[in-house]
Amino acid sequence: MKIKDILAKKEMCISFEYFPPKTLEAENQLLETVHTLKSYNPKYVSVTYGAGGSTREGTRRIVKRVMDETGLTTMPHLTCVGSTKDDIRAILDDYKSIGVENVLAMRGDLPAGMTEIAPESGGFQHASDLVGFIKPMNHFSIGVAVYPEGHIQTSILEEDIKYTKLKIDNGADFGITQMFFDNRYMYDFMERAEKAGINIPIICGIMPVARYDQIKKFCSLCRTTIPKALEDELSKANGPEDELKRGMDYVGRQVDDLMAHGFKNFHIFTLNRTDVTATLMNNMGVKPGAV
Repeated sequence: MKIKDILAKKEMCISFEYFPPKTLEAENQLLETVHTLKSYNPKYVSVTYGAGGSTREGTRRIVKRVMDETGLTTMPHLTCVGSTKDDIRAILDDYKSIGVENVLAMRGDLPAGMTEIAPESGGFQHASDLVGFIKPMNHFSIGVAVYPEGHIQTSILEEDIKYTKLKIDNGADFGITQMFFDNRYMYDFMERAEKAGINIPIICGIMPVARYDQIKKFCSLCRTTIPKALEDELSKANGPEDELKRGMDYVGRQVDDLMAHGFKNFHIFTLNRTDVTATLMNNMGVKPGAV
């Protein structure tokens, strides 16, 4: 099923994100996790794509296994850095052949030392170019990443929303946000989006807080702010279990506030973990079979 059609129903939509493991044993464990979390009735799941396409085969394999073994609507991430148009066309043709109907189109991280992609490279300079390439195929529902605090390479938020609008004008059907922990950034982003004429569904990307050191690392890579309220809460933790509880309670309150402001589409970055995802579902008031 196409995600744009799922979102058109305007019902509460919970979805899960997974990343390709590095070993077959871990891959089998991931499929067990996917099966277990299926009880929460996610409307779809996504599978990430490593920097520079480094997990291309793993992403494709996980996508096919999830589809074949669980029947879940599954969306692969696709980045275009380092790929030619022929490369991307071959990937998309392959996905189409195995029944994939959705794709999350992103530029991807530039290689170390590179600040831009040469136009003559035969590839894509921006995610908007990738979206424009996929759209005429008339097969895929296209998602894109959006950034409540602005993309890490953009210091001016008005410039960031201009690039976001370009992705949508080129054919994106929905957007999934980068993780955020201060809802004010999300509300401000939606105001900018409305002023720019952006009216596609915007899905809140929600990151569980399992370990403070892990979250600090994630945030440093993508310029996401850690609110003082979250820092203060985690600083009081008495051991890993208490840290997990405090972090997940914070995220539960964050989602409650988002729902109180009318948001009902949530994409959960599961970290490939059943326990933290189930805890978050419980904190959100979502029970197995309830969505």
